[in-house]
Amino acid sequence: MTEVGAAAGGGDPVAADGFGGAARPGVDDDRDSLRGSVHALVDAAPWLVAEQVERPAPGPPETGTAYQAIVDAFNQYPGQVFRARELHELLGMPTDKTCVNITRSRLGRLTRQGFLTQPGRGRYQKRT
Repeated sequence: MTEVGAAAGGGDPVAADGFGGAARPGVDDDRDSLRGSVHALVDAAPWLVAEQVERPAPGPPETGTAYQAIVDAFNQYPGQVFRARELHELLGMPTDKTCVNITRSRLGRLTRQGFLTQPGRGRYQKRT
């Protein structure tokens, strides 16, 4: 037995609070009360905990779909050169300035990743 255990009353020093220190009545009572509250909440609403655990990471759902639609268009017409607005018209996407600029950004990323080439300013083609 260690001296800490002997000074604490002769018991196992780890058993007092689980970390080798002496039991602290006020703090330990608060922890027990909190644990009881959490367990009561989980028992009362298990769907709440399950919903939090099973929920996928947040993110814009249309982003992957938009990239896939762009890549599919280039795969369907491998030799064709497109501008961003032409892609929007082909894919039935909105042709307002903001949406087309977002597609320009996506086309730039696909070009940097090596999926597309840029034969001219503002023109994109599938890399062959």
